[in-house]
Amino acid sequence: MPVSVPTPTAPNPQPIDISLVPSPCFVLEERLLRRNLEILDRVQKATGAHIICALKGFSMFSTFPLVSQYLKGCTASSLYEARLAYEEFAHQDAQGNLHKGDIHAYAPAYYEDEIEEMMQYCNHLTFNSLSQWERFKPHLEKYEKKHGKHVSAGLRINPQYSEVEVDLYNPCLPGTRFGITADKLETLPEGIEGLHFHTLCEQGSETLARTLEEVEKKFGHLLHQVKWLNMGGGHHITREGYDIELLIELLNRIQKTYKVQVILEPGEAVGWQTGYLVASVQDILDSEGIKVAILDISFTAHLPDCLEMPYKPKVWNASEPTPNSKYVYRFGGSTCLSGDYIGMNDFAFESPLKYGDKIVFDDMIHYTMVKTTTFNGVRHPSIALWTEENQLKLVRHIGYEMFKYKLS
Repeated sequence: MPVSVPTPTAPNPQPIDISLVPSPCFVLEERLLRRNLEILDRVQKATGAHIICALKGFSMFSTFPLVSQYLKGCTASSLYEARLAYEEFAHQDAQGNLHKGDIHAYAPAYYEDEIEEMMQYCNHLTFNSLSQWERFKPHLEKYEKKHGKHVSAGLRINPQYSEVEVDLYNPCLPGTRFGITADKLETLPEGIEGLHFHTLCEQGSETLARTLEEVEKKFGHLLHQVKWLNMGGGHHITREGYDIELLIELLNRIQKTYKVQVILEPGEAVGWQTGYLVASVQDILDSEGIKVAILDISFTAHLPDCLEMPYKPKVWNASEPTPNSKYVYRFGGSTCLSGDYIGMNDFAFESPLKYGDKIVFDDMIHYTMVKTTTFNGVRHPSIALWTEENQLKLVRHIGYEMFKYKLS
């Protein structure tokens, strides 16, 4: 039977005014973020599953008052991410009551000198190995006895199945650091309340369906013994064309079959297509017949995913060059690194570029912002919001202090 859920808010037809945006600057549109959150909340309402925000993909905490109105909490990959969630992820209801979200954490290794603080912030901890669980189980028991707070423990499992094609992002390659294979987990250790797998990367619910077949085949006998199942991130739920109805069907089936609370922890799906990186042309030069536009950003420092993946970002008002294109440019960054440029072909424009022209890189909020560096001491992009009232709100100007104080 179809589930009655609210439809996402219609996009605002009024585009943002790029001329008001300082350069360089990351800009998130609040209306686009709300659109994604409403899609994610539709899944929550139709299934009862919990969707939490993976901070490794989206950590723009100035938006957390909005995000926390829809999502159940955050998932952290480190002590600092857990602390950020604890300090910032909360919202006030109409009566003025403050509501903090659930905080989950997973890391390949936890540290003796951090585990107690992790437990202060988190209410779920997933352990990467049996040895990590055995080492830290006494810490959890001691913390609960001392503070009266129960931290639910889980194990990351490796179903040895992934359809991720890029090795850099494939967590199930032979020799992976991530998770426990079925041959090493015949029974559930005492004290473990959940299981966690993460094998997707920008993939659809069809991939999740095939992955669940492997998870159930190898770990189904353990699913009947746990309270929760965390299906990790990589679910491209907010992408156009994603089969949400299939996802709803899968989550409802798993929860009904195993009587577990399902948790999803997307980061990219939260920030997907919510904003831009605005740069500007600083110089144009001819390099052996190739026109190079030098920008006030760095690709290695500010768009590292473009070089790691690699992929070619979308640029407003630009197209793929053809033999008939008159104005073709290669974009170069502002550092001294020779490879600080987008190498996957160039960009064609309908008119020539000139000094000061704004260049807008689309979809640059998820993952891009969390990976930026201060290499070469180059100027870091500011961070801004384009509010739902169609106003530019500069959230942060990042200056010299950020560069200096990460050094010694």
